[in-house]
Amino acid sequence: MTLRQRTADRLVGYLFITPQLVGSAIFVILPLCLVLWYSLHEWNVLADSFEYVGGENYQALLDDPSLPAVLRATGLFSAGLVVFNLSLALLLAVLLNQKLRGLTVYRTLFFSPVVVSLVAWTIVWGFLLQSNGGINGLLDAVGVEGPNWLRNGASSMVSVVAVQVFKNVGLNMVLFLAALQGVPHELHEAAQLDGASAWTRFRRVTIPMISPTILLTSIITVVGSLQVFAQIAVLTQGGPGTSTTVLVYYLYQQAFQFHHFGYGSTLAILLFVIVLALTLVQWQLRKRWVFHES
Repeated sequence: MTLRQRTADRLVGYLFITPQLVGSAIFVILPLCLVLWYSLHEWNVLADSFEYVGGENYQALLDDPSLPAVLRATGLFSAGLVVFNLSLALLLAVLLNQKLRGLTVYRTLFFSPVVVSLVAWTIVWGFLLQSNGGINGLLDAVGVEGPNWLRNGASSMVSVVAVQVFKNVGLNMVLFLAALQGVPHELHEAAQLDGASAWTRFRRVTIPMISPTILLTSIITVVGSLQVFAQIAVLTQGGPGTSTTVLVYYLYQQAFQFHHFGYGSTLAILLFVIVLALTLVQWQLRKRWVFHES
C-alpha cells in the first residue's frame, strides 16, 4: 500500500468518526467545561448577577449541613437499586431461559415497562402508593392496614427503589438472557458428569461465563441510579424531610428552585466525580472476577 493510499484510508476513517467527535465536543466536553466555569461563580439569574467567587462554592459544599443526609439518601437508593435490580433481572433471566410454554409472552410482559414513558409510569405508581391507593386497597382486602408509602420515612425510600426496579429490570433481564444463551451446553454437561449440583454448576460455570455481562449491567445500573430525578420529583419531592433527597434532586433544588446556579454547578461537579470514581473502581476490579480479564 502506497503512502497516498494510506493517507486516503486515514482520511476516510477520520470522516467516519467526525460526527461522533463533533457531537461529543458540543454536548459532552463543552457542557462539562461550562459547568466547571460556572462553579467558580455566583450566578443569580433573578438579580442578573454573575460574580467570580473562586473556590467559595466548593467551601460551601464542604460546610453544607444538608449534604451528608443527601449523600446518605443517594447511597441508600443506589445500593438498593443495584442489588435488587441485578438480582431480580438475573433470576428472571434464568427462569425465562428454561423450556417453558408461553416464554414469548413472559419476556414481553417483563420487558414492556422499559418502553413505557417514565413520567407516566411514575404517576401511575404514585396513585397506587397513596394512603387510599391500590396497594393499600389490596392490603385492606386481606385485613392489613397499609401505611402512606410515600409519606412515611421508613417506606418512602423502599417505595421509590421498588418503582425504579420494576421499571428497568426488563432491560438487564434481556442482557442476562442473551448472555445465558451464549453459555456452551458442553460445560454444563461436563460438570454434571463430574457430579456437580445445579447450584454448583450455576456458581462455577454460569456466573463466570456471564461475568462480562454482569460487569456491563452493574456499570449501567450504578450510573443510572446516581442520575435518578423524575421518580423523586413526581413521587416524593425529596420527602418526607430529606429522606429521599438524592444528589440530582438536591442539585435541581439549589439551581432551579433557589437560583443558586453556581452552587448547583458545584454539586454537578461532585456528581461527575462520584460517577467517574465508581466507574473506574468497577473497571479496575473486573480483573479479579470477570472471565478472561485476569
